[in-house]
Amino acid sequence: MGKRTPLYNKHLVQKAKMVDFGGWDMPLHYGSQMNEHHQVRRDAGVFDVSHMTIIDLTGQRVREFLRYLLANDVERLKKTGKALYSCMLNDQGGVLDDLIVYFQDEHQFRMVVNAATRDKDIAWITKQAKPFAVQVRERDDFAMLAVQGSQVRKKLEPLLPANLSASVMALAPFYATWHDDEFFIARTGYTGEEGFEIILPAQDAPNWWDALLAAGIAPIGLGARDTLRLEAGMNLYGADMDENYSPLESGLAWTVAFKPADRVFIGRSALETQRNRGNHSILVGLVLPVKGILRGHQTVSFEGGGVGQITSGTFSPTLGGSIAFARLPAGEYKQVTVTIRNKPLLAKVVTPPFVRHGKTCISFLTDN
Repeated sequence: MGKRTPLYNKHLVQKAKMVDFGGWDMPLHYGSQMNEHHQVRRDAGVFDVSHMTIIDLTGQRVREFLRYLLANDVERLKKTGKALYSCMLNDQGGVLDDLIVYFQDEHQFRMVVNAATRDKDIAWITKQAKPFAVQVRERDDFAMLAVQGSQVRKKLEPLLPANLSASVMALAPFYATWHDDEFFIARTGYTGEEGFEIILPAQDAPNWWDALLAAGIAPIGLGARDTLRLEAGMNLYGADMDENYSPLESGLAWTVAFKPADRVFIGRSALETQRNRGNHSILVGLVLPVKGILRGHQTVSFEGGGVGQITSGTFSPTLGGSIAFARLPAGEYKQVTVTIRNKPLLAKVVTPPFVRHGKTCISFLTDN
């Protein structure tokens, strides 16, 4: 038996198919993964993401600490509630995890990291925090809900606490607002649609879940979460990146703040060496113009005899065809060959995202 979120029994009532995910018993779907995917693109859905790890960081030197810990630079966070996406690296520049950090005040930041890396992350952060006298507190007393979809604003607004409703609806992307430790909500998500992520006391989560479903916001499982995030061009830790690959090799160079040049952060030296050499592997998007499903670990080959590998792949419900991320040697590519069931098929190389806010961003047509 795995760990269970405060909403475990709610998932059973909704007849969810439960699976192990990073040591947690989580809902894969509630009947139809395809329908759940379309529900988010066309309407609104709610995900139980209470397995995610919430960490509060406090101390006089907390900003200084985070500037050292993360590849992106929290010096950019000046306004209360502003959020930043970043990778946390090891000394070799490999990605220990990707995360979101929120600026609450000069002595407190909130961080949300992945579930499967929970123990590793907390141990690493705690070790690095000691010289800065920063306190690290895991908030396992919280639950977390992701409410996502094109119609989410009008369905969520009537449910919001009266003292926060106006400020929530006024949030710009990647900002959060909160009331003490009772309710924290951010305009963030993992689907490429409009959405909010809500952090609240664990004991309040079941009532909130019921209220969201009563408002016509459907429960969505991990299966649709994966197809939605891949369509949106968002990486999955453990598939598209891990501690063996740097952000430069994982399509995340944009998350590394090399300026100012005098900022010291963990992994910087290794990244600068890799960047200067310029021969590191890269992550690209693929679409398959013919029938077939791109899957993780399939072999990718290209002219000249080189090979690579798909890191994430799926059938895209929105596009009606197969899409993927693939890690390839450094180079310029227009098309590659993917071997599916011993059959070589041509795939087109594209720049993600594939879908954003319900709109197609790429074409399945091959070049003539």
